[in-house]
Amino acid sequence: MSQTNNNAETEAAPVKKANERPKYGPPQHRGGHGRGRVVEKAVNFGPSLRRLLTYLRPEKLKLVLVFLFGIIGVALNVYAPKVLGRATDVIFSGAIGKLVGDALADPKLQDALPAVCAQLGCDPANPTKADVLNLMDFMASQPQGVGGSMPQMNSQMIDMLKSIDFTPGVGIDFHRLALIIALALGLYVVSALVMGAMGWLLNGIVQRTVYAMREEIADKLDALPLSYFDRQPRGELLSRVTNDIDNIAQSLQQTLQQMVQSVLMVIGVVIMMLTISGWLTLVAVVTVPVALVVVTQLAKRSQKKLPAMWAATGELNGQVEEAYTGHALVKVFGRHREVEQIFDQKNQELFEATFGAQFISGIIMPAMGFIGNIGYVAVAVLGGLRVASGTISLGDVQAFIQYQRQFTQPINQIASMANLLQSGVASAERVFEVLDEPEQTPDGPEQLPVPVNGLVSFNHVAFSYEEDKPLITDLSLTAQPGQTIAIVGPTGAGKTTLVNLLMRFYDINSGQISLDGMDTTAVSRAQLRSEVGMVLQDTWLFYGTIRQNIAYGRPGASEEEIMAAAKATYVDRFVRSLPEGYDTVIDEEGSNVSAGEKQLLTIARAFLADPTILVLDEATSSVDTRTEVLVQKAMNALRKGRTSFVIAHRLSTIRDADSILVMEHGDIVEQGNHQQLLDKKGVYYTLYQSQFAGPTNE
Repeated sequence: MSQTNNNAETEAAPVKKANERPKYGPPQHRGGHGRGRVVEKAVNFGPSLRRLLTYLRPEKLKLVLVFLFGIIGVALNVYAPKVLGRATDVIFSGAIGKLVGDALADPKLQDALPAVCAQLGCDPANPTKADVLNLMDFMASQPQGVGGSMPQMNSQMIDMLKSIDFTPGVGIDFHRLALIIALALGLYVVSALVMGAMGWLLNGIVQRTVYAMREEIADKLDALPLSYFDRQPRGELLSRVTNDIDNIAQSLQQTLQQMVQSVLMVIGVVIMMLTISGWLTLVAVVTVPVALVVVTQLAKRSQKKLPAMWAATGELNGQVEEAYTGHALVKVFGRHREVEQIFDQKNQELFEATFGAQFISGIIMPAMGFIGNIGYVAVAVLGGLRVASGTISLGDVQAFIQYQRQFTQPINQIASMANLLQSGVASAERVFEVLDEPEQTPDGPEQLPVPVNGLVSFNHVAFSYEEDKPLITDLSLTAQPGQTIAIVGPTGAGKTTLVNLLMRFYDINSGQISLDGMDTTAVSRAQLRSEVGMVLQDTWLFYGTIRQNIAYGRPGASEEEIMAAAKATYVDRFVRSLPEGYDTVIDEEGSNVSAGEKQLLTIARAFLADPTILVLDEATSSVDTRTEVLVQKAMNALRKGRTSFVIAHRLSTIRDADSILVMEHGDIVEQGNHQQLLDKKGVYYTLYQSQFAGPTNE
């Protein structure tokens, strides 16, 4: 399958290989807002990020809607503290108005008030705010003061009262206060709903994007040649397909939403702070670079210690895994004390490495909190002075302190999201490496003749796994329909390779392999493999019932066909003895059936598939002699009327083969039936004697 256009942007420049996972190392950081933790970094961050973002192109209209929701939600959330500041002003103004009214009601001041008001032109019975301020200015100018409880006012206190909207004698306006609080609550509720809708939309965008990536990599794995899987560690590939895809989803989910919210929040908060006071904004902003410098220095020190912690963790995990895997052997040889000593030593090394790394990482947040608190103190002191001077109101200072908290929090989140984004892009690089692997050659357009008889021919075939190490140089053989061809030889002779070439798991370098006269490269791999059934040495059963495992050979098979295959391959005999019969569930490890029973089940599965060509690769090597008899009978029934290729080390299992091929170093060195090869007294004779001849005395 061809690769998508998402690969195009990185093909022009050479790209370094993404990082491999440590064999025993701890899991990499997978999100969260913790500071001071080192995450896996991308090798080519910019190109890989751009390529990752191309997967979001089909969702661009929804992303615009997400951005609009973010603007609306953040704007409402940012404006709410300003509204709450008004509520504080209402409370403060009411308290001042009540305090001034009580002072004016003092009997001594009431006696002097008519004369003073006559000079100032105010109404002593119902003075206004302006009248009170004029009265205070007059009292401040009188060295002896005016009788009553009205305190002497300096110019700074009078300036503060000028900035307060109060009515003498009138307390808190609870109706107005309730309206303001209701408005603030409404802003927060609507903001929460809008942000919730944004999160719902974004979740759908991310999940659809990751769904498309999973489909793409699944299709890619189907299109990759078997040689790729041979050189790729299984755990590493599984990690790329599962863990890395999950990490991409988590990174996109968190970073997109948090980045949009945080960036908009910082912009909105700065704008609101500037509307209140430029000087206070400057004080708040100055603390940010100071915090960043401190965090950067602490993070660098932590990074130097974390590799030692990872190495110690890997060594400890490796020692535990080794001791657990060989637990019985440790007990047999009485080495458990030594194992415990090694564990204690590795555990102590891990403790020392972890303590240093985590201690430095742990003081990052307190350090940031300390710097943030210094900023709060500075804003509170400077804000209090400006309230006293009448420059801004008390509510504005309260709103500004809340804005300062909102200003530092998204900056911290952006820093955390940057680390998480690094981890997500690093995972994306590892996934892209799989997507960029060269695919197997395209299938041919031809169709096999119907019906397929099973005439298999190898004509001057040459093949090598590595270009500089030829394995098969010039191999030719013909298997007639219904014949059983046995392939024997030492390990590494090329026996299994021969079968792999027939199945087109690998493509030959030169020559031709044909089925019923049709070149196998001219037909699709799926059609070719549908005509071949395989029973391997390593049995594979999946979690499910025995019936389901047998039916895997041919989806849609009837109950009668499944039973017929089971009886023909001697599976029915042991299944009937199980309490649940064919409904017995085979666990993930297949531990509730024996090795021989597993092998019989795989033979039954192949029997049900009814292939034209049969491949048996060391199918009896892992069973005992008694079970081998049953397996051999089952295989004989399976081979009947089919072209069969039998790979075996136990020569007793292939005595009745129509033709036996003896292979060495990728070449057929001998060919014939069992008796003919024994009479030649060549390689086959030597192999046979090594297995069945008695010991000799020297």
